[in-house]
Amino acid sequence: MMPDRPNRPAGDPALQVSPGTAHAPSINPAARRRPRPTLPVQDYVDGILRGDRGLLSRAITLVESTRPEHRRLAQDILDRCMPETGRSIRVGITGVPGVGKSTFIEALGTHLTRSGHRLAVLAIDPSSARSGGSILGDKTRMPELSRDPNAFIRPSPTGGSLGGVARSTRETMLLCEAAGFDVIFVETVGVGQSETTVASMVDFFLLLVLAGAGDELQGIKRGIMEMADAIAVNKADGPNRAAALEARRAYQSALRLFPPAESGWSPQVLTCSALTGEGIPEVWATIEAYRAQTQASGFFARKRREQVRLWMHQVIEERLRAHFFSHPAVRDALPTVEADVMAGRLAPTAAAERLLAAYEDRS
Repeated sequence: MMPDRPNRPAGDPALQVSPGTAHAPSINPAARRRPRPTLPVQDYVDGILRGDRGLLSRAITLVESTRPEHRRLAQDILDRCMPETGRSIRVGITGVPGVGKSTFIEALGTHLTRSGHRLAVLAIDPSSARSGGSILGDKTRMPELSRDPNAFIRPSPTGGSLGGVARSTRETMLLCEAAGFDVIFVETVGVGQSETTVASMVDFFLLLVLAGAGDELQGIKRGIMEMADAIAVNKADGPNRAAALEARRAYQSALRLFPPAESGWSPQVLTCSALTGEGIPEVWATIEAYRAQTQASGFFARKRREQVRLWMHQVIEERLRAHFFSHPAVRDALPTVEADVMAGRLAPTAAAERLLAAYEDRS
């Protein structure tokens, strides 16, 4: 039998309901997530060079950051890692939606890691700048590779422009090379300008396609086909095998119409099945044959030198653009000038000259 509770008067404070607060503090303030403190530069460098994936990931996060102090730290890390970069083969992979790119990358990547290679999979997905999330580089799409100790998968950074995503991908690629990854895959969503961006940072560009019912070449931009060093017709298995072989012949005929590549390499068309693994070793053999031929001719090294020169110019253009639009005189004049252009009162060229004059006068 429970004891009787004492009767309390109506005004007893113990019977009052607390109104609470609109924004209650955390029960445990220590549980709040705090940003991880940065380390000395050499700690990152030493960790990367010994293949520490945790420190590699933290360094990549600095590379992707827009905070000035993070960018300075990332630049110092890159500068110290540069002597250990450049030893990988960089492969760009693009393809139409539904081509089975994730399954293909997992199949080819697993083939490589089982052969003793160390693979990094990076992504360029400009749609992540609009949606806030990446549809590429998602580890859930590559379960086997994500568990492989010889593979490293990094999703596309979210936010920012295609140029910003490309910058961080280039720098991430260098850090992965310094960490000992000898094969780098850079995948792209396969729309817009992202293919051109990927082609400007890789050694070999692979286009994945599907067999269709007589429309194999539909929806494939001529420019993308011209950039490709090889075309792989995926899903060439079961009842689809005959259609895949027909698609291969169609692409071979189309490639003959293009002018010879500067590399001296004749683009190959292959069939493969990422599901069964058939044709996957042949894809890698083609990439290795390309590397051997272009290294022997000197094109491989020339292309890389041209890529870093182009990268330098792109960085200069991005920095100048950012400095221009953040300039107080330009910020003040821009709304009025834009309104005049849209209303037809001012020609775009004259508007640009006016803004440039404002920038130069007060720089």
